Amino acid sequence: MSDVLHTVENGVSWITLNRPEAMNAVTWDQRERIIALLADASADPAVRAVVITATGRGFCAGADLRGGPAATGERVQGDVARMIRTGAQRFIGAVMDCEKPVIAAVNGTAAGIGAHLAFACDLVIAAEPAKFVEVFVRRGIVPDGGGAYLLPRLVGPQRAKELMFFGDSVPAAEARAMGLVNRVVPAEELEKTAREWAERLAQGPTRALALTKRLVNASLDTDRASAFAAEADAQELCMTTRDAQEGVAAFVERRTPTYEGR
Repeated sequence: MSDVLHTVENGVSWITLNRPEAMNAVTWDQRERIIALLADASADPAVRAVVITATGRGFCAGADLRGGPAATGERVQGDVARMIRTGAQRFIGAVMDCEKPVIAAVNGTAAGIGAHLAFACDLVIAAEPAKFVEVFVRRGIVPDGGGAYLLPRLVGPQRAKELMFFGDSVPAAEARAMGLVNRVVPAEELEKTAREWAERLAQGPTRALALTKRLVNASLDTDRASAFAAEADAQELCMTTRDAQEGVAAFVERRTPTYEGR
């Protein structure tokens, strides 16, 4: 069976890590497959939301590089930085750059790059047994896969340093309290909740959501004038879509809009 399961249902692309025996530690092949599926989701008008989840007890226990190109051959200076740029950073960037909203449905432990995979998603739903671990310090290395970029933006620099300096396991409820998780649900309700959220997004104005995602992500790295200019440009683009025209018409006619994602 494939180590990445994929289906499209009701406008939602379901991407499921499927190496439960390894707590879904992500391999080179899995990473490349997920990057490709996210690119496909961006390009496919029939896909209007994405869910990333996993089988078994773990969401993703980190990176498993044993099967990838970095595992073979003699290492020379520059190899590690190149591997990070083309591997972990490209992986996390693919989630953040996906033009459709991406939900993480975290079923269990999310450690290292697995935690960053969840935090890169637009919305995070966690099962009650889930936990998040900035495991890098336990290995004597710095966080990669965008961790030092993502965490301060989600929880502030002091809390980010606490998580990264100590590498403690953070239960789902505590992660929600600090702003890393949107919703915590019983394990048996995780898929149902993720499906409800994703299908609700899939019925929304897809291009408006894509532009909103871009604006929010960019706002963290820009000044007010640039953010305001980007907002105005995004609205200009959005108002040319069929969904915007439908939304305005539905408001005037006092009815519920029907969005096509175009």
